Amino acid sequence: MDQTSKISDENTHLLSDRLEGASSRDNSDYGGAPLEREAVQRDDEDGNFGESYDNVPKSKRQLGSFSVTFLIFNRIIGTGIYATPSNILRSAGSVGVALIMWLVGSCIAACGTAVYVELGTGLPRSGGEKNYLEFIYRRPKFLATCTYIFYTLIMGTATANSVVFSEYFLHALSLEPTWFKSRLVAFTCLTFICLIHGTQLKWGLRLQNALGLSKLVILALIALSGLLSLAGVKGLQVRKDYEQPDNFKWDKFWEGSGTGANAFVSGLYNIIWSYIGYANANYALSEVRDPVRTIKRAAPLAMISVTSVYIFINIAYFAVVSKTDILESKRIVAALYFRNLFGPTTEKALSAFIALSTLGNLLGGQFAQGRVIQELGREGIVPYAFFVASNKPFDAPLAGLFTQYLVSCTFLFTVPPGDAYLFLISLSSYALSLINTLVSFGLLLLYTRWYRSWKWDPPFHAPKAIIVLFFLSNLFLVTVPFFPPAPGSKTYDKLPYWAHSAGGLALSLAGALYWYIWSVWLPKKKGYRLERRWVLQDDGVPRYAFYRVPVGVSARTE
Repeated sequence: MDQTSKISDENTHLLSDRLEGASSRDNSDYGGAPLEREAVQRDDEDGNFGESYDNVPKSKRQLGSFSVTFLIFNRIIGTGIYATPSNILRSAGSVGVALIMWLVGSCIAACGTAVYVELGTGLPRSGGEKNYLEFIYRRPKFLATCTYIFYTLIMGTATANSVVFSEYFLHALSLEPTWFKSRLVAFTCLTFICLIHGTQLKWGLRLQNALGLSKLVILALIALSGLLSLAGVKGLQVRKDYEQPDNFKWDKFWEGSGTGANAFVSGLYNIIWSYIGYANANYALSEVRDPVRTIKRAAPLAMISVTSVYIFINIAYFAVVSKTDILESKRIVAALYFRNLFGPTTEKALSAFIALSTLGNLLGGQFAQGRVIQELGREGIVPYAFFVASNKPFDAPLAGLFTQYLVSCTFLFTVPPGDAYLFLISLSSYALSLINTLVSFGLLLLYTRWYRSWKWDPPFHAPKAIIVLFFLSNLFLVTVPFFPPAPGSKTYDKLPYWAHSAGGLALSLAGALYWYIWSVWLPKKKGYRLERRWVLQDDGVPRYAFYRVPVGVSARTE
């Protein structure tokens, strides 16, 4: 290489360093991305339980077991438990089968939890599925990450839950939930979440934990009141104005069973979605103290709490509300429960509680989502990566949170009610099933002889039978939407029933197209190659940066 090329090359690197606001370092100084290095081994005894895997400053690790537990708990329990039981009962046909379906759903969720605890202990870094897909599907290089960009922006949207929050909030204030009012409240809610998590990290965590704890306590009290009513305790009996339930008489308990396999599958599908969120802590492991030990404790604790709440709340509903009321009333089952036990005047208090429950769900979800987008910035693959990866100016991932905030607000104001809105919700759910299928299948691949050289032996191992069950359950969720619905039922009014499934697969094509243009077509067209190096940001967080090196210039050595 001639002297001019050397000078040009060095100037290019110096200019890139200045523009990126970072100083180049050798990869070994800071640890590497999952794509570049081995996973944490079971016999690794470094005394810090996985903290050295992603060498972020110690001060960034502010989440302990309590916060991680409620990060998961808050994300799972939103509004489903207040309304979904009536749909489950309709699919089950009987109270007994409905409770069995909830138990089956909890087992599937436990399988998912075990899978993600294994992956989280092996790759203890923020980003969740991004890291696991990168680690498993390494070729073509960066394709998995580029594809995941499109999925995470859809899966992480908070539009639907922000609208649910607004409707219950307005009802609690006796205000009519018009389109303008509901969108205004939803927009305010999304803005508040972005600002508190992006500018006041500790206060955001405190609010999130407080809402999670209060949600757990109130739901436990609701379940206890139903059990005491079932036991015949005075003062907690169904009011005489309403139909007296007899759901736990043995002949009534199984009455209506046998609705068919399709109905059972439909109900189980809804229950599985009621448990989504068990992987929420995996998105923020770089901010967790002793991440390997913490996730092994916090994830099971959160899931035991969620499952207990779901099972006992359902028993409470069936103890207080008759089967006929649950199936025929247009009101949510939680409203019927409060009406029967405490009187109709408590309905607004219930709306306020559901609104706060939804707010906790939004806080937990967006806290994690901001970290996922920040991790995409740390990989250097997204546009303006140095900005997205930064914790400036409030020592929090405001840029990552703001990116998802823009996507959520765009959907909030541009997607009309009806088919388009339902399509967006269904697309988000389908995308998550598709990612879970790829992740669980990939985990199974790590145990095959072809992947032995990767030395996958994390501190926690999920039983292989559980991994297989989780893979099959998600494969089922991915394939079922392509089959026509039962006669008389419609997924959409005008769109084809398979629209969201096709949309989910189309996201993969969009990711592949982005990857090809960014990593293949543009470098070939403009005569450069991409060179990736580990750099340290001004806020102390390391990340990758890509440099455009002219073809013919040899790679830079550190």
